[in-house]
Amino acid sequence: MAKKFDVATVLERETPFTIDNWYNRVEQELDLATVPLSRADRCAHLPEMFKDLVGRLRNPLPLGTHALTSAAAHNHGCLRRDQGYSAAMMVEESRMLQVSIFQTLQLQVEDTEAGVLLLYVMAIANEVDSQLAQAMSSYITEASIDDKPIEVKTVVAETAA
Repeated sequence: MAKKFDVATVLERETPFTIDNWYNRVEQELDLATVPLSRADRCAHLPEMFKDLVGRLRNPLPLGTHALTSAAAHNHGCLRRDQGYSAAMMVEESRMLQVSIFQTLQLQVEDTEAGVLLLYVMAIANEVDSQLAQAMSSYITEASIDDKPIEVKTVVAETAA
């Protein structure tokens, strides 16, 4: 019989490993690397985010409930905007964080069935977030097109004399 797997404790204990994993992914992503940030600046929001996540895991809300308000998340969004991130870049950064969290958990799972299930959960979350990032990118592109002035062509009808 496999022992109980405490996700909150694993994430709390493995936060530095997960942040390292995430940072390495972000540094290899060309779009995100276009915003030059030091490691400290790029990772500054993560310790507080992990505290919020562990707290929610230890005090779960019903599935589908929005997370409690997070000052750290609000500050992170404002900071990333000031740093030059697009909305799509923030989604991609978040997707990479989920992948890093799931990978950390997968490395800690001892029960084979739980490990296989986790692989499917990871694939689903990764795909959903990847599609969200693509949709956000298209949305932003279309929004910028919508903001451009509409070119009006005047057609002059020639009249037969």
